[in-house]
Amino acid sequence: MAGLLLVGGGKMGGALLGGWLKRGIVKPGHITVVEPDVTTAKAIRRRHRVAVVADPGNITARPATVVFAVKPQAMDAVAPAYARFTGPNTVFLSIAAGKTIGYFQSRLGTKAAIVRAMPNTPAAVGRGITVAVANKRAGKAQRKRCDRLLAAVGEVAWIGDEALMDAVTAVSGSGPAYVFLLAECLAEAGRAAGLPVALSRRLARVTVAGSGELLHRSDDAPETLRK
Repeated sequence: MAGLLLVGGGKMGGALLGGWLKRGIVKPGHITVVEPDVTTAKAIRRRHRVAVVADPGNITARPATVVFAVKPQAMDAVAPAYARFTGPNTVFLSIAAGKTIGYFQSRLGTKAAIVRAMPNTPAAVGRGITVAVANKRAGKAQRKRCDRLLAAVGEVAWIGDEALMDAVTAVSGSGPAYVFLLAECLAEAGRAAGLPVALSRRLARVTVAGSGELLHRSDDAPETLRK
């Protein structure tokens, strides 16, 4: 897969980059990362051996894929600089929460091929799930390309109605935080019952992780496993 531009090398961008390289989906020489933070940029170069630039204005070749992996609140300042890459051979893939296809069309142009995706935090360890939706400009090959990129950090599901993204965010996007809260509550309950803190935390951590793995491997519904 050639000509990939990753905008943002933070936690989620870094997880995607690591997944692509580990699985051989994209060769290092075909990736350019846009990362203005000097410390982060230096770490990316050292760890992944890919090209890193601070300013997208330094990019001359038109990429086949532009992946937006910056925080949603930064997108207003970031997205317009990439409108010059809009064309039939370029697809824009965004993992910015809450930013709709219409949002990107207003900044990249109505002819832009856009895929909006919602990953979750377990993507950091390759066990996430991402839900994606594409506009009509994104062709079959471009959607397949985005699917391969997203699958590097976990499972991928596609929907045809973007309006479902709010529900997706509530379940899989916010879901990990509720699981972590459960682990926190279990550990605190153990501590309150007299268990040593370290043991209580270990019990909570392994119980939640093991239960999740059991649920993942089982064909039974959660309510069946709970009984």
